[in-house]
Amino acid sequence: MSDPRLEIRNLSRHFDASKAVDGVCLSLRPGQVTCLLGPSGCGKSTTLRIVAGVERQDSGEIHVDGELVSDGISSLPPEQRNIGMMFQDFALFPHLSVLKNIAFGLTGSKLQRRTRAHELLERVDLTGYGEKMPHELSGGEQQRVALARAVAPRPKIMLLDEPFSGLDDRLRDGIRDETLKVLREDGAAVLMVTHDPAEAMKMADEIALMRGGKIVQKGAPYTIYNSPTDRDSAAFFSDINIMTGKVKSSLAQTPFGEFFAPGHADGTILDIVIRPQHIRIDFDRAGQGPTPTDAMGQAVRATVQRARFLGQNSLVDFLLEHGAILTASVPSVFLPKLGTPFWLLAPRKHCYVFPQPH
Repeated sequence: MSDPRLEIRNLSRHFDASKAVDGVCLSLRPGQVTCLLGPSGCGKSTTLRIVAGVERQDSGEIHVDGELVSDGISSLPPEQRNIGMMFQDFALFPHLSVLKNIAFGLTGSKLQRRTRAHELLERVDLTGYGEKMPHELSGGEQQRVALARAVAPRPKIMLLDEPFSGLDDRLRDGIRDETLKVLREDGAAVLMVTHDPAEAMKMADEIALMRGGKIVQKGAPYTIYNSPTDRDSAAFFSDINIMTGKVKSSLAQTPFGEFFAPGHADGTILDIVIRPQHIRIDFDRAGQGPTPTDAMGQAVRATVQRARFLGQNSLVDFLLEHGAILTASVPSVFLPKLGTPFWLLAPRKHCYVFPQPH
Protein backbone atom coordinates (compact mmCIF):
# COMPACT_ATOMS: atom_id res chain seq x y z
CA MET A 1 0.00 0.00 0.00
CA SER A 2 1.32 3.44 -0.94
CA ASP A 3 2.20 6.11 1.60
CA PRO A 4 -0.32 8.92 2.23
CA ARG A 5 -0.31 11.68 -0.34
CA LEU A 6 -2.17 14.06 2.02
CA GLU A 7 -2.32 13.88 5.81
CA ILE A 8 -4.40 16.20 7.97
CA ARG A 9 -3.61 15.93 11.67
CA ASN A 10 -5.82 17.44 14.39
CA LEU A 11 -6.77 20.48 12.32
CA SER A 12 -8.64 23.23 14.20
CA ARG A 13 -9.88 26.70 13.31
CA HIS A 14 -11.83 29.12 15.50
CA PHE A 15 -13.87 32.16 14.52
CA ASP A 16 -14.55 34.26 17.60
CA ALA A 17 -16.06 31.81 20.12
CA SER A 18 -17.14 29.16 17.61
CA LYS A 19 -15.10 26.22 16.35
CA ALA A 20 -15.42 26.04 12.57
CA VAL A 21 -13.02 23.07 12.39
CA ASP A 22 -12.44 20.97 15.48
CA GLY A 23 -9.73 18.29 15.52
CA VAL A 24 -10.16 17.03 11.93
CA CYS A 25 -7.90 14.11 10.93
CA LEU A 26 -7.73 12.62 7.43
CA SER A 27 -5.31 10.57 5.35
CA LEU A 28 -5.54 10.26 1.55
CA ARG A 29 -3.47 8.03 -0.73
CA PRO A 30 -2.73 8.60 -4.44
CA GLY A 31 -5.84 7.99 -6.54
CA GLN A 32 -8.15 8.04 -3.50
CA VAL A 33 -11.30 10.18 -3.45
CA THR A 34 -12.42 11.34 -0.02
CA CYS A 35 -15.56 13.42 0.39
CA LEU A 36 -16.20 15.89 3.19
CA LEU A 37 -19.96 15.67 3.52
CA GLY A 38 -22.24 17.72 5.72
CA PRO A 39 -24.73 20.58 6.01
CA SER A 40 -23.83 24.23 5.41
CA GLY A 41 -21.68 25.64 8.19
CA CYS A 42 -20.28 22.28 9.35
CA GLY A 43 -16.65 23.23 8.56
CA LYS A 44 -16.03 21.30 5.36
CA SER A 45 -15.19 24.29 3.12
CA THR A 46 -13.00 25.84 5.82
CA THR A 47 -11.07 22.57 5.99
CA LEU A 48 -10.61 22.68 2.22
CA ARG A 49 -9.36 26.29 2.29
CA ILE A 50 -6.82 25.46 4.99
CA VAL A 51 -5.49 22.52 2.96
CA ALA A 52 -5.25 24.81 -0.09
CA GLY A 53 -3.28 27.36 1.94
CA VAL A 54 -5.69 30.27 1.47
CA GLU A 55 -6.61 30.15 5.16
CA ARG A 56 -4.47 29.50 8.23
CA GLN A 57 -5.41 27.00 10.94
CA ASP A 58 -5.09 27.74 14.66
CA SER A 59 -3.53 24.34 15.32
CA GLY A 60 -2.84 21.04 13.62
CA GLU A 61 -0.63 19.97 10.73
CA ILE A 62 -0.92 19.35 6.99
CA HIS A 63 1.56 17.01 5.28
CA VAL A 64 1.98 16.39 1.54
CA ASP A 65 3.97 13.28 0.63
CA GLY A 66 5.32 13.17 4.18
CA GLU A 67 6.53 16.79 4.18
CA LEU A 68 5.05 19.37 6.56
CA VAL A 69 3.48 22.23 4.57
CA SER A 70 1.57 23.97 7.38
CA ASP A 71 1.40 23.77 11.15
CA GLY A 72 -0.41 26.97 12.09
CA ILE A 73 2.89 28.81 12.68
CA SER A 74 4.72 28.37 9.39
CA SER A 75 2.91 27.77 6.12
CA LEU A 76 4.03 27.01 2.59
CA PRO A 77 2.40 29.41 0.08
CA PRO A 78 -0.51 27.92 -1.95
CA GLU A 79 1.42 28.05 -5.23
CA GLN A 80 4.17 25.87 -3.77
CA ARG A 81 1.94 23.07 -2.47
CA ASN A 82 1.27 21.38 -5.84
CA ILE A 83 -2.46 21.42 -5.12
CA GLY A 84 -5.16 22.00 -7.76
CA MET A 85 -8.67 23.34 -7.11
CA MET A 86 -12.02 23.25 -8.90
CA PHE A 87 -14.85 25.51 -7.82
CA GLN A 88 -18.58 25.78 -8.34
CA ASP A 89 -18.29 28.88 -10.55
CA PHE A 90 -15.65 27.42 -12.95
CA ALA A 91 -13.56 30.67 -12.55
CA LEU A 92 -12.45 30.80 -16.19
CA PHE A 93 -10.80 33.98 -17.45
CA PRO A 94 -13.43 35.53 -19.74
CA HIS A 95 -10.86 37.44 -21.86
CA LEU A 96 -8.71 34.38 -22.62
CA SER A 97 -9.40 31.62 -25.14
CA VAL A 98 -10.00 28.06 -23.99
CA LEU A 99 -6.43 27.11 -24.92
CA LYS A 100 -4.94 30.08 -23.01
CA ASN A 101 -7.14 29.35 -19.99
CA ILE A 102 -5.74 25.81 -19.81
CA ALA A 103 -2.16 26.92 -20.40
CA PHE A 104 -2.38 29.68 -17.79
CA GLY A 105 0.06 28.99 -14.96
CA LEU A 106 1.99 26.30 -16.80
CA THR A 107 5.77 26.56 -16.93
CA GLY A 108 8.09 25.72 -19.81
CA SER A 109 8.34 27.00 -23.36
CA LYS A 110 5.36 28.30 -25.32
CA LEU A 111 5.38 25.12 -27.41
CA GLN A 112 5.40 22.91 -24.30
CA ARG A 113 2.48 24.84 -22.78
CA ARG A 114 0.44 24.65 -26.00
CA THR A 115 1.20 20.95 -26.42
CA ARG A 116 0.04 20.23 -22.85
CA ALA A 117 -3.12 22.30 -23.35
CA HIS A 118 -4.01 20.50 -26.60
CA GLU A 119 -3.38 17.14 -24.93
CA LEU A 120 -5.84 17.99 -22.17
CA LEU A 121 -8.45 19.29 -24.59
CA GLU A 122 -8.37 15.87 -26.21
CA ARG A 123 -8.66 14.10 -22.83
CA VAL A 124 -11.79 16.07 -21.91
CA ASP A 125 -13.29 15.56 -25.38
CA LEU A 126 -12.99 19.19 -26.49
CA THR A 127 -10.61 18.81 -29.42
CA GLY A 128 -10.97 21.83 -31.72
CA TYR A 129 -12.32 24.13 -28.99
CA GLY A 130 -8.98 25.82 -28.25
CA GLU A 131 -9.73 29.16 -29.93
CA LYS A 132 -13.25 29.51 -28.53
CA MET A 133 -13.98 31.99 -25.73
CA PRO A 134 -15.59 30.86 -22.44
CA HIS A 135 -18.89 32.64 -23.18
CA GLU A 136 -19.28 30.53 -26.33
CA LEU A 137 -19.37 27.30 -24.29
CA SER A 138 -22.17 25.54 -22.48
CA GLY A 139 -21.99 25.03 -18.72
CA GLY A 140 -20.81 21.46 -19.13
CA GLU A 141 -18.12 22.50 -21.62
CA GLN A 142 -16.92 25.26 -19.30
CA GLN A 143 -16.64 22.73 -16.48
CA ARG A 144 -14.53 20.44 -18.64
CA VAL A 145 -12.22 23.37 -19.48
CA ALA A 146 -11.97 24.12 -15.74
CA LEU A 147 -11.04 20.47 -15.16
CA ALA A 148 -8.39 20.57 -17.88
CA ARG A 149 -6.90 23.76 -16.43
CA ALA A 150 -6.89 22.34 -12.90
CA VAL A 151 -5.03 19.14 -13.87
CA ALA A 152 -2.68 20.82 -16.38
CA PRO A 153 0.16 21.36 -13.84
CA ARG A 154 -0.18 17.70 -12.74
CA PRO A 155 -1.07 18.46 -9.10
CA LYS A 156 -0.50 15.77 -6.48
CA ILE A 157 -3.73 16.76 -4.73
CA MET A 158 -7.00 18.01 -6.19
CA LEU A 159 -9.53 19.92 -4.08
CA LEU A 160 -13.11 20.01 -5.36
CA ASP A 161 -15.45 22.58 -3.78
CA GLU A 162 -18.94 21.55 -4.97
CA PRO A 163 -17.87 21.99 -8.61
CA PHE A 164 -20.90 20.21 -10.08
CA SER A 165 -23.73 21.93 -8.19
CA GLY A 166 -24.25 24.55 -10.91
CA LEU A 167 -24.80 21.97 -13.66
CA ASP A 168 -28.11 20.66 -14.93
CA ASP A 169 -29.06 17.23 -13.61
CA ARG A 170 -28.77 15.71 -17.10
CA LEU A 171 -25.14 16.87 -17.37
CA ARG A 172 -23.98 16.27 -13.81
CA ASP A 173 -23.43 12.51 -13.85
CA GLY A 174 -21.47 12.56 -17.09
CA ILE A 175 -19.20 15.43 -16.01
CA ARG A 176 -18.63 13.79 -12.61
CA ASP A 177 -17.64 10.50 -14.22
CA GLU A 178 -15.33 12.25 -16.65
CA THR A 179 -13.70 14.26 -13.86
CA LEU A 180 -13.06 11.16 -11.76
CA LYS A 181 -11.61 9.28 -14.73
CA VAL A 182 -9.10 12.06 -15.48
CA LEU A 183 -8.11 12.49 -11.82
CA ARG A 184 -7.67 8.76 -11.21
CA GLU A 185 -5.54 8.43 -14.37
CA ASP A 186 -3.28 11.16 -12.99
CA GLY A 187 -3.07 9.48 -9.56
CA ALA A 188 -4.13 12.61 -7.71
CA ALA A 189 -5.48 12.37 -4.18
CA VAL A 190 -8.89 14.04 -4.32
CA LEU A 191 -10.55 15.84 -1.39
CA MET A 192 -14.07 16.90 -2.30
CA VAL A 193 -16.66 19.00 -0.50
CA THR A 194 -20.41 18.49 -0.98
CA HIS A 195 -23.66 18.73 0.93
CA ASP A 196 -25.29 16.14 -1.38
CA PRO A 197 -25.18 12.59 0.04
CA ALA A 198 -26.04 11.02 -3.35
CA GLU A 199 -23.07 12.78 -4.96
CA ALA A 200 -20.76 11.64 -2.17
CA MET A 201 -21.98 8.03 -2.50
CA LYS A 202 -21.38 8.06 -6.27
CA MET A 203 -17.92 9.61 -6.20
CA ALA A 204 -16.10 8.81 -2.98
CA ASP A 205 -13.95 5.90 -1.87
CA GLU A 206 -14.31 7.30 1.64
CA ILE A 207 -16.87 9.67 3.16
CA ALA A 208 -16.09 11.86 6.17
CA LEU A 209 -19.40 13.08 7.60
CA MET A 210 -18.99 16.43 9.39
CA ARG A 211 -21.15 18.13 11.97
CA GLY A 212 -20.26 21.15 14.10
CA GLY A 213 -16.68 21.24 12.85
CA LYS A 214 -15.99 17.59 13.73
CA ILE A 215 -15.87 14.41 11.69
CA VAL A 216 -18.60 12.35 13.35
CA GLN A 217 -18.23 9.28 11.11
CA LYS A 218 -15.78 8.14 8.46
CA GLY A 219 -15.80 5.12 6.17
CA ALA A 220 -16.66 3.63 2.79
CA PRO A 221 -20.07 4.70 1.36
CA TYR A 222 -21.61 1.25 1.98
CA THR A 223 -20.45 1.21 5.59
CA ILE A 224 -21.41 4.75 6.48
CA TYR A 225 -24.88 4.31 4.95
CA ASN A 226 -25.64 0.94 6.50
CA SER A 227 -23.97 1.47 9.90
CA PRO A 228 -24.79 5.07 10.91
CA THR A 229 -23.24 6.23 14.15
CA ASP A 230 -26.34 8.08 15.38
CA ARG A 231 -29.82 9.19 14.39
CA ASP A 232 -28.66 12.38 12.67
CA SER A 233 -26.14 10.45 10.56
CA ALA A 234 -28.86 8.08 9.38
CA ALA A 235 -31.18 11.01 8.60
CA PHE A 236 -28.53 12.81 6.54
CA PHE A 237 -28.53 10.05 3.91
CA SER A 238 -32.27 9.48 3.58
CA ASP A 239 -35.67 10.03 5.13
CA ILE A 240 -36.14 7.96 8.27
CA ASN A 241 -38.95 6.69 10.46
CA ILE A 242 -38.45 7.07 14.20
CA MET A 243 -40.18 4.96 16.81
CA THR A 244 -39.55 5.21 20.53
CA GLY A 245 -39.13 2.30 22.90
CA LYS A 246 -38.68 2.01 26.66
CA VAL A 247 -35.93 -0.29 27.90
CA LYS A 248 -36.79 -3.25 30.11
CA SER A 249 -34.20 -5.94 30.86
CA SER A 250 -31.92 -4.72 28.01
CA LEU A 251 -34.81 -4.85 25.53
CA ALA A 252 -36.58 -1.86 23.96
CA GLN A 253 -40.34 -2.37 23.81
CA THR A 254 -41.91 -1.27 20.48
CA PRO A 255 -45.06 -2.00 18.46
CA PHE A 256 -42.91 -4.28 16.26
CA GLY A 257 -41.74 -6.33 19.21
CA GLU A 258 -38.63 -6.16 21.37
CA PHE A 259 -35.28 -4.85 20.16
CA PHE A 260 -31.95 -5.57 21.81
CA ALA A 261 -30.68 -2.54 23.77
CA PRO A 262 -27.69 -3.71 25.83
CA GLY A 263 -26.02 -1.18 28.10
CA HIS A 264 -29.14 0.95 28.67
CA ALA A 265 -30.81 1.17 32.05
CA ASP A 266 -34.41 0.11 32.56
CA GLY A 267 -36.78 2.97 31.82
CA THR A 268 -34.48 4.63 29.24
CA ILE A 269 -36.30 5.91 26.16
CA LEU A 270 -34.55 4.99 22.90
CA ASP A 271 -35.10 5.85 19.25
CA ILE A 272 -35.58 2.94 16.85
CA VAL A 273 -34.82 4.16 13.32
CA ILE A 274 -35.81 2.50 10.04
CA ARG A 275 -35.70 3.89 6.51
CA PRO A 276 -38.94 3.98 4.45
CA GLN A 277 -37.61 1.49 1.88
CA HIS A 278 -37.14 -1.10 4.62
CA ILE A 279 -40.71 -1.04 5.94
CA ARG A 280 -42.38 -4.16 4.53
CA ILE A 281 -46.04 -4.73 3.81
CA ASP A 282 -46.87 -8.29 4.84
CA PHE A 283 -49.30 -9.29 2.07
CA ASP A 284 -48.94 -12.99 2.91
CA ARG A 285 -50.40 -12.52 6.39
CA ALA A 286 -53.18 -10.10 5.54
CA GLY A 287 -56.01 -10.75 7.95
CA GLN A 288 -54.16 -13.48 9.87
CA GLY A 289 -53.08 -11.41 12.86
CA PRO A 290 -49.62 -10.63 14.25
CA THR A 291 -46.61 -12.81 13.50
CA PRO A 292 -44.44 -14.20 16.29
CA THR A 293 -41.50 -12.02 17.26
CA ASP A 294 -38.53 -13.15 15.13
CA ALA A 295 -35.88 -11.68 12.81
CA MET A 296 -38.67 -9.96 10.89
CA GLY A 297 -40.13 -8.46 14.04
CA GLN A 298 -43.80 -8.55 14.92
CA ALA A 299 -46.41 -7.55 12.35
CA VAL A 300 -48.38 -4.41 13.21
CA ARG A 301 -51.78 -3.46 11.85
CA ALA A 302 -51.92 -0.07 10.13
CA THR A 303 -54.19 1.92 7.83
CA VAL A 304 -53.31 4.06 4.82
CA GLN A 305 -53.29 7.80 5.46
CA ARG A 306 -51.78 8.99 2.17
CA ALA A 307 -50.19 7.54 -1.00
CA ARG A 308 -47.99 9.45 -3.46
CA PHE A 309 -46.63 8.23 -6.80
CA LEU A 310 -43.02 9.37 -7.40
CA GLY A 311 -42.14 7.58 -10.63
CA GLN A 312 -39.98 4.56 -9.85
CA ASN A 313 -41.57 4.20 -6.42
CA SER A 314 -44.48 5.36 -4.30
CA LEU A 315 -44.55 6.69 -0.73
CA VAL A 316 -47.34 5.46 1.52
CA ASP A 317 -48.04 6.93 4.97
CA PHE A 318 -49.49 4.45 7.47
CA LEU A 319 -51.23 5.13 10.78
CA LEU A 320 -50.36 2.46 13.34
CA GLU A 321 -52.94 1.31 15.87
CA HIS A 322 -51.15 3.06 18.73
CA GLY A 323 -51.12 6.40 16.88
CA ALA A 324 -47.68 6.64 15.26
CA ILE A 325 -47.31 7.37 11.53
CA LEU A 326 -44.71 5.52 9.45
CA THR A 327 -43.81 6.08 5.81
CA ALA A 328 -43.02 3.17 3.48
CA SER A 329 -41.33 3.45 0.10
CA VAL A 330 -42.66 0.76 -2.24
CA PRO A 331 -41.63 -0.07 -5.81
CA SER A 332 -43.57 0.93 -8.91
CA VAL A 333 -47.21 2.00 -8.82
CA PHE A 334 -48.81 1.07 -5.52
CA LEU A 335 -51.45 3.60 -4.50
CA PRO A 336 -53.83 2.01 -1.98
CA LYS A 337 -56.97 3.91 -1.02
CA LEU A 338 -57.22 5.98 2.14
CA GLY A 339 -58.19 3.81 5.11
CA THR A 340 -57.11 0.49 3.58
CA PRO A 341 -55.75 -1.82 6.34
CA PHE A 342 -52.43 -3.64 6.05
CA TRP A 343 -49.97 -5.54 8.23
CA LEU A 344 -46.48 -3.94 8.40
CA LEU A 345 -43.10 -5.44 9.29
CA ALA A 346 -39.87 -3.74 10.39
CA PRO A 347 -37.04 -6.25 9.73
CA ARG A 348 -34.55 -6.11 12.61
CA LYS A 349 -31.47 -6.11 10.38
CA HIS A 350 -32.57 -2.77 8.92
CA CYS A 351 -33.41 -1.10 12.25
CA TYR A 352 -31.01 1.03 14.29
CA VAL A 353 -31.32 1.63 18.02
CA PHE A 354 -29.94 4.95 19.31
CA PRO A 355 -30.11 6.97 22.51
CA GLN A 356 -32.38 9.97 22.10
CA PRO A 357 -30.39 13.15 21.32
CA HIS A 358 -30.05 15.62 24.17
